[in-house]
Amino acid sequence: MRMIRVCLLIGFLLWPLSALAEPVAVEAIGAKERCAVCGMFVAKYPNWVTQIHYTNGKVRFFDGMKDMLAFNFNPEKFGGCGQDFLVNEIWVRDYYTLEWIDATKAHFVVGSSVPGPMGHEFIPFAGAEAAENFRKDHQGKEVLTFEAITAERVESMRAGHKMGHGH
Repeated sequence: MRMIRVCLLIGFLLWPLSALAEPVAVEAIGAKERCAVCGMFVAKYPNWVTQIHYTNGKVRFFDGMKDMLAFNFNPEKFGGCGQDFLVNEIWVRDYYTLEWIDATKAHFVVGSSVPGPMGHEFIPFAGAEAAENFRKDHQGKEVLTFEAITAERVESMRAGHKMGHGH
C-alpha cells in the first residue's frame, strides 16, 4: 500500500513539470499493440485509440479513453509505476475529425447513445461547442473537461463493460 501511495504522489507532483517538455509526435499504432488495461488489440478500433507518452519515452496504447483513465488513475493495478507514471502527453482522437488532440484540453461527452469498443465511453472533442452539439444529438448526459473526470466516474463506467461496435 505504501508503494502505491509513493507512485501516486511522485506522478501527481511531477506531472506539471512534464508540461514543460517538448511535444512528442503521435506514435503509429502497430497491429499487435494491445490495450494496457483490457488487452484488446487497439488497431481494430483506430478511431478510439488513446496514447499516453511518458517522460522516459515509453508509450502506452488504450482502446478508449475509459481504459486510459483507469490506467492513469490506478497504474499499479495494471503494472505501471515509477518512471512509467511520469506523464508527458496524452493523445485522443476527436470524434468528428479523427484528428489527434491533447486529451488534457479536450471536452468529453458522457452517457450518450454512441458506444465505444467496450460500451459506454468518454467521447472526445477538441471544442466545447462540438461536444455540446454531439451531446444534444446523441442523448448525452453531460460534457466534461479532462480535469473534471474522477476515478469514481471511470470505475462506474467500467463496471458496465460490454463489447460494442464503435465508430
